[in-house]
Amino acid sequence: MLFNSTVFLQFFTAFLLLYWMCRGSLLARNVLIVVSSYIFYGWWQPVPGQWDLRFLGLLFASSTFDFCVGLGLEKLDHNPRGRRALLLGSMLVNLGILGFFKYCNFFIESFATISNQLGLGIGTRTLEIVLPVGISFYTFQSMSYAIDVYRRALPATRNYLNFLAFVSFFPQLVAGPIERASHLLPQFERPRIIDRAMLQEGFWLLVWGMFKKVVLADSLAPLVDLVFNGSNTSGPATLLATLAFGLQIYCDFSGYSDIARGLARLLGFDIMWNFQLPYTAVNLRDFWRRWHISLSTWLRDYLYISLGGNRRGPARTYFNLLATMILGGLWHGAAWNFVLWGLWHGAGLAIHRAVAGDSAAAARRGRAVAVVSWTGTMAFVFYGWLLFRARSLEQVVTLTGSLGRWTAPPWIGSFALCLVVFALPLVAMELWQRKTNNLLAPLRLAPVPRFVLQGALIYGIILFWTREKAAFIYFQF
Repeated sequence: MLFNSTVFLQFFTAFLLLYWMCRGSLLARNVLIVVSSYIFYGWWQPVPGQWDLRFLGLLFASSTFDFCVGLGLEKLDHNPRGRRALLLGSMLVNLGILGFFKYCNFFIESFATISNQLGLGIGTRTLEIVLPVGISFYTFQSMSYAIDVYRRALPATRNYLNFLAFVSFFPQLVAGPIERASHLLPQFERPRIIDRAMLQEGFWLLVWGMFKKVVLADSLAPLVDLVFNGSNTSGPATLLATLAFGLQIYCDFSGYSDIARGLARLLGFDIMWNFQLPYTAVNLRDFWRRWHISLSTWLRDYLYISLGGNRRGPARTYFNLLATMILGGLWHGAAWNFVLWGLWHGAGLAIHRAVAGDSAAAARRGRAVAVVSWTGTMAFVFYGWLLFRARSLEQVVTLTGSLGRWTAPPWIGSFALCLVVFALPLVAMELWQRKTNNLLAPLRLAPVPRFVLQGALIYGIILFWTREKAAFIYFQF
């Protein structure tokens, strides 16, 4: 059930009606959220619009297991060895499930390739495994709860229904943000009061997020596919297609995150901002503080710090950065180009840490330095998108080599014009947000201009609604 589909609008309208009717009972609302979330998720598997109860069972079993782990950790409060064993079991089960569905075929194929190159000729056969939508997101969310209980960062919940709601909450179930139990779980335990400001914010985010997805991202997709799925390897085409993909993936994923937060606000919930104008970052560390914040902070808190963070000297710090980002790249998909993308960013973060020192001091060196720093950061980030979007390592080599061949194809002018047209609304909005230091800047407009702006966006969404079956990019991760 895609957010950008008519069936979801019908589903959410019916849900809102029932949610309003249950306003006098917190228990009834939470039951409705769990049931509706499972209906929403079941609609996906394995083909959108067709039911597959096996993956509903996987979601339910994963949630139930970590709920029991939390209770067990609390019961073993004075048994450090037992607590460590229980947490290890939780991580093995969660990562084992994720690894089987997401990486089994990847490792089989990689082993076969290596054995053939060594002349061993070991025959292998991949399995017909369907990747459950959102498994990377809800596994990390559920697993972080068990780790937090183990660290005594929060008490284990004894309300099974609320925990099921926390893991399966449909606005952010299939593509995040990856919420923390300390932030989201208490919101299921108290009455939710929905005021006018929340409704205005929710509606604006819903409209702006849908515009970014339906109008901008889905219109940029054919430009990207023309080069990355085609055979043209000229420098200008590769450069513009990479720029287009950087905008596409941002509009697609931040659009989803805006819709998710908007839906949550309409229901009285507060979920985290997942993007904070990442293309305004002046260095790579700043970029990762702004891009996919729920994942970057998860990797920092549960992987980087667990490896030792920056507490064991420079060499170990650089290793921890590389390891964290390589595993972060692999989290995105079972392919070597994602590993290379993670290595690229890990190396960049390590070099930045070694060279730049205090980023706050660097930011005070003047506007000219900031412009140069921003330009270099964006060049680094956007080349990373070439690595991310490439279909294979061979294509990475081909496209990188093409950047030195500046013979433009005849359609490059039309390509550039389309890119500019669809980039302008995003650039204009983000310059406004940057200048006002407010992601909700349009809500400060007077009622009439705000109505005109939202009306124009809705009109654009309606015009481009024929592409409603285009799935969000991050659903594949």
